Amino acid sequence: MIVVTGATGNVGRLLVEALAAAGEEVTAVSRRPGAAPLPEGVRHRSADLARPEGPKAAFAGADAVFLLVAGVGDELRPREIVAAAVAAGVRRVVLQSSQLLGTRPDSVSHRPLREFEAAVRESGLEWTVLRPSGFASNAFLWADAVRTARTVAAPFADVALPVVDPADIAEVAAAALREDGHAGRTYVLTGPAPVTPREQVAALARAVDAPVRFVGQTRDEAREQLVRFLPEAAVEGMLTVLGEPYAEEQRVSPDVERVLGRPGRPFSAWAERNAFAFV
Repeated sequence: MIVVTGATGNVGRLLVEALAAAGEEVTAVSRRPGAAPLPEGVRHRSADLARPEGPKAAFAGADAVFLLVAGVGDELRPREIVAAAVAAGVRRVVLQSSQLLGTRPDSVSHRPLREFEAAVRESGLEWTVLRPSGFASNAFLWADAVRTARTVAAPFADVALPVVDPADIAEVAAAALREDGHAGRTYVLTGPAPVTPREQVAALARAVDAPVRFVGQTRDEAREQLVRFLPEAAVEGMLTVLGEPYAEEQRVSPDVERVLGRPGRPFSAWAERNAFAFV
């Protein structure tokens, strides 16, 4: 049985669907059920990894685990969580981490993920670490402005990064959970080409078949907007990557194609698939 934590999020939801479609026995774990129904045959289990009893409840009966700990903080204990997976008899674990652990290893906001990576690598389990770049789905932050004003305000208009489609992360995770040959691997997951915010907005305009105006922001204007719903340290880190990326952060990784046998999906494909959210 495969346990998917974070099962109602951008990646977890798609991974649950992919595993169920492949005929796997799947348990979807989240703090609370999502709004959308689960695929037929998938069970939901409520568990909070931050609570002492949460990991044991989450991993019971699992052979393999997808460990997604997005938004982690000091309330999580990586080694205890991974030890609970070992104690439950889990054989294989796939951890969703971040590309920034390779490019910016001293990032304060990613310290918990560093600890999770270390715990997984030292666990004795068959482990695979996924390090995705920025998500195409971050464009959902623009959805309300596109719907109501056909306008997007964003900084760093012409700085390009190879954002990754969460569907590709989910497919790589499914392969690592189901197939042999991925143990001990760290995969950097990106899109097939760097794309700028201005180009992303143009792709959204094509997807909704309506003009969408791009308005450039200063870094300070973007910070003021983002700190309303994200921690200040996370905002500073995000703006630094978006505005002053390292060459490695702009490079297209071959790992999606290496695992799936095809290039990653471009941002335009993500925009077309999610156009409903912008109209």
